[in-house]
Amino acid sequence: MTSAPNTALVGGGDPVMPTWARVDREVARSSLWAGLSAVRAAVGVVVAMAWRVARRTVLLAVVLNLAGGLATVFGIVTSARVIDELIAGGPTPERVVAALPSVVWIAVAYSLRALLDAAATASLGVTIPRVRQAAQVELHELVSGVRLVAFEDASFRELVEQGSGAGIRSIEASLRYGGTLLSSGVAVLAALVAVGSLDPWLVPVTLLVAVPAAWASAKAARIGYASFLRMVATQRLQAITGRLLTDRETAAELRAFTLREAMLGDYRLASAALGAEAVRTETRTTGVALAGRALAGVGAGAAYLALGLLLYTGRMPLALGGAAVIAMRATTGAFSSVVHTVNQFYEASFYIDLYRGLRRECRERTPPPAVRHAPADPEVIRLDGVSFTYPGQEHPALREVTLEIRRGQVVALVGENGSGKTTLAKLVAGLHAPGSGAVRWDGVDLAGCSPESVAAAVAVVSQHPARWPVSAATAVRLGRVEQVATGGDAAFAHAVEVAGVRPVVERLPAGWDTVLSREFEHGRDLSGGEWQRVGIARALFRDVPVLVADEPTAALDARAEAAVYEALRTLRDGRTCLLVTHRLANVRQADLIVVLHHGEVVERGTHEELMRLGGRYRDLYDLQSGPYAELAFRRPRPWRWSREREPAARAGRPTS
Repeated sequence: MTSAPNTALVGGGDPVMPTWARVDREVARSSLWAGLSAVRAAVGVVVAMAWRVARRTVLLAVVLNLAGGLATVFGIVTSARVIDELIAGGPTPERVVAALPSVVWIAVAYSLRALLDAAATASLGVTIPRVRQAAQVELHELVSGVRLVAFEDASFRELVEQGSGAGIRSIEASLRYGGTLLSSGVAVLAALVAVGSLDPWLVPVTLLVAVPAAWASAKAARIGYASFLRMVATQRLQAITGRLLTDRETAAELRAFTLREAMLGDYRLASAALGAEAVRTETRTTGVALAGRALAGVGAGAAYLALGLLLYTGRMPLALGGAAVIAMRATTGAFSSVVHTVNQFYEASFYIDLYRGLRRECRERTPPPAVRHAPADPEVIRLDGVSFTYPGQEHPALREVTLEIRRGQVVALVGENGSGKTTLAKLVAGLHAPGSGAVRWDGVDLAGCSPESVAAAVAVVSQHPARWPVSAATAVRLGRVEQVATGGDAAFAHAVEVAGVRPVVERLPAGWDTVLSREFEHGRDLSGGEWQRVGIARALFRDVPVLVADEPTAALDARAEAAVYEALRTLRDGRTCLLVTHRLANVRQADLIVVLHHGEVVERGTHEELMRLGGRYRDLYDLQSGPYAELAFRRPRPWRWSREREPAARAGRPTS
């Protein structure tokens, strides 16, 4: 059995706190008043959303909770009056009988409070699902509209997960807290009025009981949230490692390479770190809670001492002492409920801030509305001095690339791994915007065009096509989503024939109606090569002027690969094809071959021109096409790539 390493493997063994968590950590460390401002902002988000999607039920819940609070007030005041009357005149049978109607009204008041609470809970039960749905829909609309490059940022991806998870759950919880806060707040105000009517000095001393509890609750909430932020990266690491241990995609290699113990070791390390942090956090919050309770006990003692002094000095009649005790206990009980609810709001506000931060981040990463439309069928696609750097990377993926592609050309991008081929293809397709320079279609800068108008002219075949959990027919028809249900039958038949999808579908149990996912009953999954065929068919069915194919046949066998490339070469009816590939034998017939190295264009020309040039392309081609027996002994000829080598320049022609 393979032993587990001493350090974690997944994530490099050093989980890094996301950028947004570092910012929120400062909020958690800030003053109480700064935290309360976050509470106000969080309450504003919840109230605005609830008011927008469920105005009537929100109003009903408010009215019911206020009515419940008033019922509590009536019960407290009536109880104090009854006790006052009984003690003042002595509890004679006649006085007890005379007090019975008031006792009945007290019972009615508290029963009504219970009924109103139940009705308010039911009203919130109707409101909460609608608010949750609205929040989820809003987030999905925002996240799906951000620039593609945002998903290259690990911090943004983590914010999406936390904001859509803990953030939305906290919005739901805050709606429940709101109802409790309304009714408890009314009860506190009424109880304070009752206490103040007995003696104004009892009001501040009664509040002394609740202040320490409020402090302790707020302090514990800040400690808990700070712990969450410290461990968010470790929680992510634990979740990833857990998926590696249980996911279907990694199950084979986990066993083939005997990685089970290594991955379990990573999982145990993350779990141990989380457990140790949980113990530390619980120890700190318990200490804070004990301090709060001790101070609350001191406050309670001070309150009852003040009451005793009032009775002793004769400032308050002895008959009112019992009523004062009841009123004070009711006040402290209601105020404790308010403090507890406000604390829950306070704690939830931190997580709602993740939701707010995600909304803000999405809006910042969403391209502004553009009124200009990209040319529907560009004659010339030109890149002028284009550079691009991925988020979090020090070195650019592309440097000062200038390239011209004309309508109907087949242009191949070749080079070693990491040379920038895929990035350049995404820039041409409008999926990424350059950090500097410009991508122009017929002279129109795509930076000022709507992304939808650019996408309408482009079809993309990726090396790892999306595995949409839909029927086999729909998986192809998604290329033209307006024809998912029907239409385009001739184009559909042509696309599936060229891509070789038909034999794949004929083996499925329900043919074209088979759902391509094992997540659904009777669904089926495809192999990597079969999915790639579906992706090719989807792009061909789209039938647009520009086709971008990024390693479109990486998972296909030789016969299927040859058929696909032959089909791509024959698509000469005015379509522009940009082809990314490592297999140079497939690009010999391309109109233009562009060789990239470390993000720069180092050679360009036809196959014959580049072979005569004897540069990097020639070396790579010979390595792939030479006899296998000689591969181990072949020594690449010395070559410098510091500047672009242009066959056209050698021939005396102007460079593009």
